[in-house]
Amino acid sequence: MQDNKNLFNSILGKMIVTKEGKRLGFVKDITFETRSGELINLIVKDSTPYIKNLNLERTSSKDLLIPHSAIIAIGDFVIVSEEDLI
Repeated sequence: MQDNKNLFNSILGKMIVTKEGKRLGFVKDITFETRSGELINLIVKDSTPYIKNLNLERTSSKDLLIPHSAIIAIGDFVIVSEEDLI
């Protein structure tokens, strides 16, 4: 269980980029299914002007959401597929 907590903390604050290298912002938080622990969305903070060109859902507090289905990899950056965001 401790490993899962470390994984969650390691995602927060990571830069989100497209596979083409366009910066979208940083991970503010995540949403997940409480029963299974499955990731649902990344919540974006400090979004770049480029992200406004994408048709992303927003939270009630106007934070942008990136769906888990768009995530390609998580390492030094969170890499997402722009095609899955449009």
